[in-house]
Amino acid sequence: MSQKQSKKTTSDRIKQIYDLCKEHFGDVRFVGIKYHDKIGWIAKAQFNGDFENLTAEGKDITDALRNLKNRIKKIIKRYNEV
Repeated sequence: MSQKQSKKTTSDRIKQIYDLCKEHFGDVRFVGIKYHDKIGWIAKAQFNGDFENLTAEGKDITDALRNLKNRIKKIIKRYNEV
């Protein structure tokens, strides 16, 4: 029996980060990714509330989105500990 593995797309990862931000921070303007010539890939989440935006860099799209998700999770964890 072989298991069918579903491959996450960039859109799936962005949607997951958007839902995580929406659940914990409220108003989310957008979550997206862009390429900068000197830096590489930059994932960005922009908010209407307390934070203006959060960014994370990576060597590729997946890495940048993963770094942004981990950064958001660390902030949520610190907020819940207080």
